[in-house]
Amino acid sequence: MIILDLSGVTWRKSSRSGTNANCLEVAELTRAVTVPDSKDPSGPVLAFALPA
Repeated sequence: MIILDLSGVTWRKSSRSGTNANCLEVAELTRAVTVPDSKDPSGPVLAFALPA
């Protein structure tokens, strides 16, 4: 398990997302792309390692 500091991360979401909270947001970090649960912003996130 990797622990990432996500404070100060800028989340992006598709311009096609609706106004409800059911949308996909992503943030690209130096070592990973992260995907949170938009219904639970303070909850866990999925992190996918980027190739070296």
